[in-house]
Amino acid sequence: MKKYRKFKMFLLFAIATVLLLSGCSSSSGADEGGKDGVKTIRFATWDSEETLDLQQDLVDKFNAEHDKINVVLEAYGADFDTKIAAGMGGNDAPDVMYMWNYPLYKDALEPLDSYIEKEGEGYKDNFYDALWNYNTQNEKVLGLPVGYTTHVVYYNKTLFDEKGIDYPEAGWTWEELQETAKKLTDKEKKISGFAFSGQPDPYDFEMYLWSNGTSYVDKEGKLKGKINSSESIEVFDMFQDMLKKGYAVTTEGSGATEMKSGKVAMFVNGAWSLGTLTEAGIDYGVIELPKFDNGKSVSIISSSGIAMSKDSKHKEAAFEFMKYWTGEEANKQRIEYELPVLKSLVEKEKLEEDPVKSVFYSMLEKSDGYTPSSYLVEDWSVVSESLNLAFEQIFNPSTLMEPKKALNEVSEMSE
Repeated sequence: MKKYRKFKMFLLFAIATVLLLSGCSSSSGADEGGKDGVKTIRFATWDSEETLDLQQDLVDKFNAEHDKINVVLEAYGADFDTKIAAGMGGNDAPDVMYMWNYPLYKDALEPLDSYIEKEGEGYKDNFYDALWNYNTQNEKVLGLPVGYTTHVVYYNKTLFDEKGIDYPEAGWTWEELQETAKKLTDKEKKISGFAFSGQPDPYDFEMYLWSNGTSYVDKEGKLKGKINSSESIEVFDMFQDMLKKGYAVTTEGSGATEMKSGKVAMFVNGAWSLGTLTEAGIDYGVIELPKFDNGKSVSIISSSGIAMSKDSKHKEAAFEFMKYWTGEEANKQRIEYELPVLKSLVEKEKLEEDPVKSVFYSMLEKSDGYTPSSYLVEDWSVVSESLNLAFEQIFNPSTLMEPKKALNEVSEMSE
């Protein structure tokens, strides 16, 4: 794990260096025509396997409907970041690309505000407001939302029924979750009431701090006084306390694997676990995240978007394709593996009436206006590494370091 982290930091440093060099050059933005006036748009995706087949079908449909634009799908898969960075550094970036790490790539991306304004007010309003915050940097929109997930609590209905415990309801608190986890824990059957990652992604974990009225950093991106505030410490104390008292366990993943085996009653994750649990035949439900007594139910948003390269020679054509890719038809085609981002499609498909998917949309509305610290800190990779170390010290059963001490050390390292 430590070797992986060092490699990840090296990779991010290399990418940042390439992007810095790429910022020295950009095209004039002229929408030049190619052979026979056809503009070729290179579109880079991180998808693979069956989802890639669907994407190719959508690209083929777009091309059949546009005789002056030809989109070429480039599947980068696991090498996505490396290839994107190399393309940007060599002035050979794809015209359009999937995007999530806007803080890292922002200098090489085309601001989209003027393109969006030309589409009229109703265009932007049809996307859920909370998603724009995750596709924006320095008050400039750099991407159009494509898909998203918020986080919810998954619970095993069978285990609840066996204990005669009522299913959780919206508006519940962390205290109620803990009490429920205690009742569901069965040491003889090796069943734990709650599971969470022993090495949580710092990006995701910040939502728990938000729900207690705090965050990792202040508005200037400073850790001191925030990461080690009493509210932050309370969050970490609570999670560690659940471990010490034996009604929660840490996992290498989210807890979905343990729920599939019938050994965990509740865990937190995004929509990624829906298909896994359904295929495994688990009778499960989902409910919004708990809140602290004086806090709110808030989730991090894992948002994917598509962005345009600053160096694209066919920007108008590129945006035409981006509109198609984020439009109703394409959203609907991808509905089986990602949550739609358009209000109009959600209404038509009645997703807000779906007992499962509606919870993700409820959390989306509740989570509007929260900005991840990764968007505020200049060198997030270094901060993330420090937080990873602190998480390991706090949640590793062999150490269980006092959260206040571990978080104070993170605060001091940032100075």
